Amino acid sequence: MANATSKTAAASRGPVASDIAAVSSSTAGMPAGRHGFRQAVRMEWIKLRSLRSTPWMLLATTVGMIAIGVAAMAATKAPSPADAASFDPVNNVLAGVVLGQLVIGLMGVLAVTGEYASGSIMSTLAAVPGRPMMLAAKAAVVGVVSLVVGEIVTFVTFFAGTMAMADGVPRPSLGDPGVLRAVVLSGAYLAMVGLIGVGLGAAIRHSGAAIGALVGLFFVLPTVLAGLTGTTVSKFMPTWIFSSSLGVSKEVSDVLTPWAGFAVLCLYVAAALGIGGWLLTRRDA
Repeated sequence: MANATSKTAAASRGPVASDIAAVSSSTAGMPAGRHGFRQAVRMEWIKLRSLRSTPWMLLATTVGMIAIGVAAMAATKAPSPADAASFDPVNNVLAGVVLGQLVIGLMGVLAVTGEYASGSIMSTLAAVPGRPMMLAAKAAVVGVVSLVVGEIVTFVTFFAGTMAMADGVPRPSLGDPGVLRAVVLSGAYLAMVGLIGVGLGAAIRHSGAAIGALVGLFFVLPTVLAGLTGTTVSKFMPTWIFSSSLGVSKEVSDVLTPWAGFAVLCLYVAAALGIGGWLLTRRDA
């Protein structure tokens, strides 16, 4: 009877609170430490899709990436004979990923810090006391959503961009060497940025500070390091890895190879989530 009453009260407060109550009820009989990862993921999915900012962020990512890719390809000129061997329009059509990474990163940050700002983190932890599980569930939801959206938008951008190219300009196709790899890894890159955003949000907890750290890591620091060291250090920064290693069909000298860059990005994700999870378990909510 008490469970039914709490569910009714939670339902009146909205879908997020209702789902938290449902998860709490379904896990109440489980032994300590076994609170159901599936229920935690379901709860995080409902919270993410219930945020009014989520569809707008995904729409901005989609429209922005496609518009930038189409504009960049429409402005692409045929290379001179001397530059024909290094001509890589794939890098142009994927230029919008730089905007997409900002929006997806913000979504990852706000998936965590939004709960601290609203105070709903207390309800989340009451439903899922295992903080590593809670963070893993958030990361799983943000990662999957970012990956699906990232892959769809990068492929749509590629096809729309190639259609916008002027006559006489060599058009890339997915069958060309390195092209399919560049498009697929660019979509995966957006998912990794979203996961880094989740880690930063868990570590910092304050929206403004976490967003500042995100912008610093992906935009400010790479620019500063490139000016000071060239590619020596900046080639290890996430944005530089995308623009010079992942988002190209022809390998560039003096930077990481595509798969080496992908491996470094995996280390960034592991570090962000690892540090965020470690701090999450050692601080009060």
